[in-house]
Amino acid sequence: MTLDEAQEEYGFLEGDERYRLLIELGRALEPMPAALKTDATLVRGCSASVWVYPTRADGGGGELLHFLADSNAGITKGLVALVLLAVQDRTANEIAAMDIEGALAPFDLQRQLSSNRTQGLPNMIGLIRETAGRMAG
Repeated sequence: MTLDEAQEEYGFLEGDERYRLLIELGRALEPMPAALKTDATLVRGCSASVWVYPTRADGGGGELLHFLADSNAGITKGLVALVLLAVQDRTANEIAAMDIEGALAPFDLQRQLSSNRTQGLPNMIGLIRETAGRMAG
């Protein structure tokens, strides 16, 4: 699913159905090996545990960043999946320059979800942006 497809579906749903969509997106995440769930990959400031691990992939037109991620909470894992839909398999330069918050704005997550669930979102985005900035040419 693309971010646009998720946004379209999310727009048709209300309340608990939106939570279910987030949970489904989280369940569809590529599995993250337990060995990568370390203190070094843990996102700080999240109420649930969230791990993000960057890998590099060759996209034919250059090196792309591919992230493995997981969370121990269903809705938080869905939020992780939404962020990854925005940045997955793009170049480090693209991600570093991207307005990730703007890409997620149509979901209005701050209003839809409790602040407890979204408090770590800026930290997750910051970690991804920082990683991309370090790896950018």
